[in-house]
Amino acid sequence: MAVKEEVVDILNTIIGEDISDQMDDDFFESGLLDSMATVELLLDLETKFDIQAPVSEFNREEWNTPNKVVAKVESLIG
Repeated sequence: MAVKEEVVDILNTIIGEDISDQMDDDFFESGLLDSMATVELLLDLETKFDIQAPVSEFNREEWNTPNKVVAKVESLIG
């Protein structure tokens, strides 16, 4: 499975709905992710992709849409 599909799958599970048609929507502004869900997202991404995404270095502007999450994960992978 491609990185994008896996990230979307993780987001769908955490958010509880299919966000594949909302790839550029800010899920913090829309209320789809809160601080606890953000921590869960980072932990799930770290586990799935064997990356380091510390909460202490989390910049909301770099992670606020599904497309940005995919791009960030891809940049941390390689």
